[in-house]
Amino acid sequence: MPSKRRNNGRSKKNKGHSNIVRCSNCSRFVGKDKSIKRFQQRQMVDGSSRRDIKDNYAYDQAEFYLPKVYIKLTYCVSCAIHARVVRVRSNEDRRKRYTTKLRQRVRQEVCTGGAALPLSVLLGK
Repeated sequence: MPSKRRNNGRSKKNKGHSNIVRCSNCSRFVGKDKSIKRFQQRQMVDGSSRRDIKDNYAYDQAEFYLPKVYIKLTYCVSCAIHARVVRVRSNEDRRKRYTTKLRQRVRQEVCTGGAALPLSVLLGK
């Protein structure tokens, strides 16, 4: 039977069994390697309360900083598709690995296409 995905929808690779986590949306049990994991970054307080705190701050206004809250969200596949965290992709696009936005800003001369180039070629000497 043909495989729909290169990793069969999981990332365990010869592990046998993986731990289970709960979906953040529907509380379904899903394998830790199969779940879709995202970090959510939020402010601790809303904008108007933040402004009030900043106005009543005893120290220098330039050094005012309120920490952010980082929450790790895990979704089951159906909730991630429903909430548009991930999208349905075509058969060719399904083979491409997910990369973050940070990895897309790599300089063009650094991309070697999988082959290692000597430093003299990169510098143009």
